[in-house]
Amino acid sequence: MTVTRLVYAALLIIGTVLPWSYFYAWFAENGWSLGAMIDAWYVNLATTGLVYDLTVAAAALTVWALYEGVVRRDYWYLLVIPVTFGIGVSAGLPLALLLLTRRSGASA
Repeated sequence: MTVTRLVYAALLIIGTVLPWSYFYAWFAENGWSLGAMIDAWYVNLATTGLVYDLTVAAAALTVWALYEGVVRRDYWYLLVIPVTFGIGVSAGLPLALLLLTRRSGASA
């Protein structure tokens, strides 16, 4: 595995564990209510802006993954979609880049 692929794999792991450690802590403190968590995302203008920023990034990543998966018939890219919406862009983007380096044969 190349250094680039190792970095993307590490970012995928970090992008999964780090955000979810905060989400789990929030759920433990406030109960397992997805509605309450969504309400918390809109507590102030900064968090609202961040939600929209990540939503647009997730939408763009989804369109790209659909293109790669369906048009190019590389169906591994479709895995990016549930990872992005189930974990977050912080995991979906490194996964997409990891898959992209697989195809391009990055040697760095």
